[in-house]
Amino acid sequence: MKSNYKPIGNYIRKVEQRNKNLRVVRLLGLSMTKEFRETTSNTVGTDMSVYRVMEKYQFACDFMSPIRVNKLPVVLKLDDEPNLVSPAYPVFEVKNRDELDPEYLMMWFRRPEFDRYATFKCDAAIRGGYDWEKLCETLIPIPSIDKQREIVTEYNAIQNRIDLNNQLIQKLEETAQAIYKQWFMENHDSNWEISEIKNFGNVITGKTPSSENPEDFGDEMPFITPGDFKNYNKFAYKAERNLSKTGFLKLENKILPKGSVIVTCIGSDMGKIVIAFVDCITNQQMNSIIVNESYYSDYLYYCLKEIAGEIKGIAMGGSTMPMLSKSEFEKIELIKPSDEILMKFEEIMIPMNEMNILYSNENQKLSELKDLLLSKLATIEK
Repeated sequence: MKSNYKPIGNYIRKVEQRNKNLRVVRLLGLSMTKEFRETTSNTVGTDMSVYRVMEKYQFACDFMSPIRVNKLPVVLKLDDEPNLVSPAYPVFEVKNRDELDPEYLMMWFRRPEFDRYATFKCDAAIRGGYDWEKLCETLIPIPSIDKQREIVTEYNAIQNRIDLNNQLIQKLEETAQAIYKQWFMENHDSNWEISEIKNFGNVITGKTPSSENPEDFGDEMPFITPGDFKNYNKFAYKAERNLSKTGFLKLENKILPKGSVIVTCIGSDMGKIVIAFVDCITNQQMNSIIVNESYYSDYLYYCLKEIAGEIKGIAMGGSTMPMLSKSEFEKIELIKPSDEILMKFEEIMIPMNEMNILYSNENQKLSELKDLLLSKLATIEK
């Protein structure tokens, strides 16, 4: 262990600020991605005076999560407006920001190795959770404050570029969506026919290789599951798991070529839509359309996004678990514009899609650079 490794407890302290005067109303939750999220809790009739108040540069964490999901949700507050978190979440802060930069500490918490450490420490806990004492015992490298701030500046520069690219992608999508609505919703041609989805292409339901055949997984072809959708905006171009050549040859009839439209059709992720940017295979929770014509892809993407709520409504069928079978999905009726206008729409979408992919690819490389920077924290010198 290098000499600059110190217990986190030397630098942090708990904060016990409750919402006694009810002056703070915004309640936030903690996400598995270590960010704040809008709470889904029903607080009607709840005593909000016992909730914890967070101020800028304070942390909140959920010590009970590691044993359940192998992650410790911990979030650093960086904005100026106070917010509430659950009374079950400890809040803490750095004692002296001239000794330990809060953003540097948050970088350490973002490391996958830290989550693995927290999960390992849970094994000996009676209730199966991490706790304040274990957090305080955790050793981290503490270089000079100037070095810490230099590392934080480098990390933030990468993150700011990712955020800018995401904003540009969002603008592209807003523009494309507006064009779609103007062309196909506001200026509807009465001569356009109503057609079932199956008439736009061949519908394929995905499949998962048997867990008894680990050799089916490798590095040859993306295997897309609903969990991958968090990494996509419009296009699916990678997956957290890939199939080997052996694996995808077993599922050769499930291969989706580039341009296929993929729709989640079961569970809470119901109605999410992406376009395959590479050949891929999905699991059984998705129905996909191998389009008859390339110019159907963008149209189907925006059309299905518009009716995503209706699709989920069809799938509910009186059940608490929405599920849309292949036969039900194929029969969904859509407006089918003329091929001429669909080809013109594709011409406009092509350069926008190219920019979308350009920004997405850059973000992938920047994310890899962020991961590399986080991994190097363990070897940082004074």
